[in-house]
Amino acid sequence: MENWPVGVFTSIDAGLGVDLGVARELGIPTIQIHAPHAGNRSADSAAAVKKRLDEFDITATAVFGGFEGESYADIPTVVKTVGLVPEATRQDRLAEMKEISDFAKHLGCPVIALHLGFVPHDSDSQSYRDVVEVTRDLCQYAQGNGQSLHLETGQETAVALVEFISDVARDNLFVNFDPANMILYGAGEPIEALNQLGQLVRSVHFKDAKWGDKPGVEWGQEVRLGDGDVNIQQYMETLKAIGYEGPLTIEREIPQQPQRQKDEIGHAVRVITNIRDKMRTT
Repeated sequence: MENWPVGVFTSIDAGLGVDLGVARELGIPTIQIHAPHAGNRSADSAAAVKKRLDEFDITATAVFGGFEGESYADIPTVVKTVGLVPEATRQDRLAEMKEISDFAKHLGCPVIALHLGFVPHDSDSQSYRDVVEVTRDLCQYAQGNGQSLHLETGQETAVALVEFISDVARDNLFVNFDPANMILYGAGEPIEALNQLGQLVRSVHFKDAKWGDKPGVEWGQEVRLGDGDVNIQQYMETLKAIGYEGPLTIEREIPQQPQRQKDEIGHAVRVITNIRDKMRTT
């Protein structure tokens, strides 16, 4: 696979990504997949998905976990409901992520990923240590399936995420960097954060956003790629500078507007390929 292939975030029967058919129609060679519902994660289901991907000449580069009961309605709701951090749902969701890891193995995909949730700020607290332990557990399971675990950015500052990954101390734990999430959550300037995370970044999203009026308290606004505050040119230059060579995966989750979603993904493909092609000739 060539360096920096374009990708797109997709869904089969769960999540907000586009259908595989849209990726095929747009000629996109790589995808990340939102894990299907629990009843559709068998080896046979994975084989059916793999057959379709092979027919489309598309490579799955990551399978993302997501859970019933998660809500991104606002930042306080994310704190309460998202990922493996909420204690009431933690063990059930850990079991689900292990099932998703098995599905990814059957699919032949070497990466599983998720939003871990808002990690407690006090690294000396029991709640922080508990999140470290559940992440270690999942890393160990993924290691047994020959996989890495990628944590998507957004909820933590880059510095806090580096410290957390260091505390987990597992060599298959990395970052899926989403620059727009840094803006949407008010977690820090995305280019600065990317430099701070450096070679921990092993997968990325291409998404854009504008800062909210109260960063970290109220959501920013997600917008079409190139129309926000990320600075896509600088983003790609920084990816090159840190040595990232993997897929450039577009995420535009507006399935309630399928034609707009397809059009904006097509626009993002053009933005990315134009910058990439110019960078390759300079």
